[in-house]
This record gives sequence, structure tokens and C-alpha cells, in this order.
Amino acid sequence: MPPRRNFGTTWWGRAWVDALEQRAKLDPNRLPRGRTYARKDTVSELSVGAGAVSARVRGSRPQPYRVTITMRTFTDGEWDTLLGVVGTQLGHAAALLDGELPGALAEQAREAGADLLPGPGDLRPRCSCPDSANPCKHVAAVYYLVADEVDRDPFVLFLLRGRPRADVLAELRARRAPARGERPKLPKPEDHELSPKAAYARRPGAIPALPPPPRTAGRPAVLDLDPPAGTGWTAAALSALAADAASLARDILIGGATAAELTFEEDLTRRAAGRSAPEVAALAEAAEVPPHDLARWAAAWREAGRGGLTALRETWQPGPGPLAEAQAILADAGFPGTPRIWRNRLTQGDRQLRYGRDARWYRFVRSGAEWRLDGPPSASPVDLAY
Repeated sequence: MPPRRNFGTTWWGRAWVDALEQRAKLDPNRLPRGRTYARKDTVSELSVGAGAVSARVRGSRPQPYRVTITMRTFTDGEWDTLLGVVGTQLGHAAALLDGELPGALAEQAREAGADLLPGPGDLRPRCSCPDSANPCKHVAAVYYLVADEVDRDPFVLFLLRGRPRADVLAELRARRAPARGERPKLPKPEDHELSPKAAYARRPGAIPALPPPPRTAGRPAVLDLDPPAGTGWTAAALSALAADAASLARDILIGGATAAELTFEEDLTRRAAGRSAPEVAALAEAAEVPPHDLARWAAAWREAGRGGLTALRETWQPGPGPLAEAQAILADAGFPGTPRIWRNRLTQGDRQLRYGRDARWYRFVRSGAEWRLDGPPSASPVDLAY
């Protein structure tokens, strides 16, 4: 079965995964099980602090296991080296403020001896499970999900090396500020290829054609400080709204569904699908929706979008035709047993295929007393039966 999701949607998130798999000298036989665990939403309460990561991971026991991972923090000398690399080009700091990590910066830092990404011996994990392997599958799952945190904010790499964003930016500003009594050095006109007067006098050229819509929505700028406390807003909340607006803008560009076409529950689920467990819980409380329900809806949305949510929540009667035909197709394909038909569902043991109003099939697996959507849909039930 193909992977349900990849880890690292930005190049710096993928760089974290590449470092885990290639440079950190972790046991390659243990990492695949960690990827599987991470894809099954077994990790909760993931938190990243200065040089440390903590999380809870659901395993075979009722009580989730406690995972803590410490990462080697930089010495003062290494920080001086790294900040010196950032300060060599104004574009490096500007890119970080825009929520991006320049590839040149990461490579230059590594060559200078202040590698932001984990290397051999940098990661020291602990897990409350009885497995003595290093890493166990619970720790490996957390390793992969840290890539999501790095995707959202590349300053997480700085935090894991020991310093939060505010401290890094404050040091960069201090390095750029002129000494007391010294006047800032202004660039001379001849330093520029074109003077302001000459630029103003130029005739405007033809407006270039618009580029195609981006493959993914752009990332909002990272705010240095929270808004005033009296507003009730935080920098994280504003960034989340900006990211959501960017996603909707991209949908409009490509002619896809917009928030105006979604029901309240659908739009709420769409927003929850890209958030961490604590954020989903806070969103559920604000929307007066049971947190457990919203978490299940969000998991279905991540797997199959709007259709997946509908398949999870809706039961309907499509008539005997599609279900009987699917039963016959499965029998012809050699699928053992005869699935039980009820409304839009074919059930056999702990597997269930649901027929959607979009004429596609959705596979569900039993998880305790509930059914969980297990991957994207297909037009053929045979594709999902095995």
C-alpha cells in the first residue's frame, strides 16, 4: 500500500527527514515503523522547547507512552559562528522573517561547523515503553512529526539548538546596529546600478503574464511579537488565519471549492485538518463542538478531503445497484467471504467500504468501537479491498 502521507512539505522540513535517515546515524531498521506510527495519528501533545521535544504516543497499552528527546544545543562559540553566517547576507535574515530557511544559509552553517540539522549523537531519546531499541517506534514517530513543526516555522531548528526566535532576532539586530555615537552608513548613489531619479524617469515596460497558481499556498510572515494583550489575539493565531486565507486564495485561483461553498462543519474541519492536537482541541472548544468528533473529522479530511468527511459522517441509501455490483466485482477478484450490505456500506470483519455520493469508494477500518477512514478513495472497490 502506498504511503498515506509524506513528511516535510518544505525543503527545510524534508532536510530534517533526510538528516534523520542519512546523517544522524539512527537505526534504519527502526525508522520505517516510526513512519507508520506517525501516519496513524498515534502522537499527541507534541511540544518543542529549547533543545528538547516531548510527546505522548499511543501504543499497545491503554496509557500512551511518554517520549522525550533532547538535542545537543550549540555552545556560545557555535552560536557566534551561526549568527555570523546569517549576518553575512541581508537576504538570510529577511528570508527567516518571512518564514523561510534559505538553502544557502543551511549549507554555509554546516560548512562553518554549526549545522542546524541533527548529526551523529545529536539526538538523545527516552521512552516509557519496554522496548530497549534506539530508537523505538514511538520515538521514531516523534522524530518524523517534528518535520511538521519545522515546516510551519524554520526557527524550530534554532530552538532545538537552544535559542528561541526572539533571542536569535535580538542578537541579529544588535549585530546590525551601529555603535554608539556612530552614524549609520548610507549607501552612495554610485553603489546602485540605477539612481532613484533615473528609475522614476524610466518608461514602464509591458506587464508580464501572470505565473501559474502555486502548487501549495504561501507561508505567512512570522511575527516577532504578540499583539497587545487586550486584543485577545496572539501571533500564532494571526499566522494561522493568514495561512488559511492564503490557502483559500489559492483555491480561488485554481477554481476549487471555497469556504463560501462549505458548511460550517466542513469549513471547521478544513481548518482543523492542518493543526496540531492542542490547536484542534482549542478550535473545537471555540466552535462548541466535541473535541473528539472534530479530531476524527480532521483525520478523515486529511485522508480524503470533503468526500472523506462526508463518508465518515453520512449514511444514505444509494439503491441496491452499486452495492450488489461491488459485491460481484469483489467475488470475481477472488476476495474471500461475502461482505454484508447495509445502506451504502459493505462490511466484512474489521474492514468496511463505503459508497459516496461522488460514486467513489472509501475504505474504513475498525478502531475500537469506531470506524476510521484509511486512505484516499477509489472508483473501484477492488483497489481498496486488500
